[in-house]
Amino acid sequence: MAKLAALAVLASLLGTVSCELSISLYLRWGYPPPSPGRPYPLPAPCPPLSPTPALKVGYYADKNCPDAESIVRDAVWNATAGEKAGLIRLFFHDCFVEGCDASVLLKKVEGQPDPEMLGVPNLSLRGLNIIDKAKEALEAKCPGIVSCADILAFAGRDASYNLSYRAINYNVPAGRLDGKVSLASETLGKNLPPPFGDLNLIKAMFAAKGLDEKDMVVLSGAHSIGRSGCSSFSTAPIEPVLGNQLNQTCGMPVNEATTVPQDFETPDALDVQYYRNIQSRHVLFESDATLTTSPQTKRLVDFYAGNRLLFGVLFGPAVWYEDFGKAMVKMGYIGVKNDPKEGEIRNKCWSVNPKPNPY
Repeated sequence: MAKLAALAVLASLLGTVSCELSISLYLRWGYPPPSPGRPYPLPAPCPPLSPTPALKVGYYADKNCPDAESIVRDAVWNATAGEKAGLIRLFFHDCFVEGCDASVLLKKVEGQPDPEMLGVPNLSLRGLNIIDKAKEALEAKCPGIVSCADILAFAGRDASYNLSYRAINYNVPAGRLDGKVSLASETLGKNLPPPFGDLNLIKAMFAAKGLDEKDMVVLSGAHSIGRSGCSSFSTAPIEPVLGNQLNQTCGMPVNEATTVPQDFETPDALDVQYYRNIQSRHVLFESDATLTTSPQTKRLVDFYAGNRLLFGVLFGPAVWYEDFGKAMVKMGYIGVKNDPKEGEIRNKCWSVNPKPNPY
């Protein structure tokens, strides 16, 4: 009887302690627990794009480092599937905080505020070692030329290409500088969309970065890869059979250290299975399930899942691969730094360059 009760509760909110877990999840992300009739505070719009981003495809061919992209590609190719999934998430988490400037890579410096990588949403980031390997190889080949911000952009593209079985491929405009500011306080409840967000909140957070509703739906498809901690999806309306499986894997009470695939069907493939999972309630996050709560976003979900005809043909799945590349390029323009007063080419991706000795 107790087991059946636990299963029934998990199917809706993941366990008999789901209320406590939900409250903990909201507070960890810097949000108050939900209250009936009270929407989440929406972020203030911010200038998302540089007025003159000055990015260029093939940028490093003119900078005496024509092999820059192939060096990054080689580093990504040798990564594990989990690390490749992490590289896509790493690019997203970088661009949404301080812009696409590699600020997410900066490590803690004694006596200074915690950097982005120590913010709760970033504690599970993966792939940093791949970026370091690429940077080391680039510094050996052409020192002081390739920014860590551009390495992140290239790596996100190459990981997408690999995990989609070459279905996603796009040119990456480059020429970004690396930022010098990184604050964990800018991640919590401010810039990174939380997993429990409703449609209004998620749309507003994307719009604040210059990304529209279609970009939001398209980029959310990255949840077809990677893993999630068991304590991160206690508010999602999970399908009962999947709920039972999660119950057995995550334990009761939930083991926060345990992780599960975000897509149980094709966990290592960046594909449109994510949209089919939304339709069948096989998604872990409220922010995914909420994409069916408006006619506009539901139409996109159905289209990419292959359930809507266009001129009598199911174009949706093929279109998504192209749209994902376009959305990644668009996201790559968020908060770009070109001014040497704002950014630099870091010698090491995890640390700002030492200040020159004035004497």
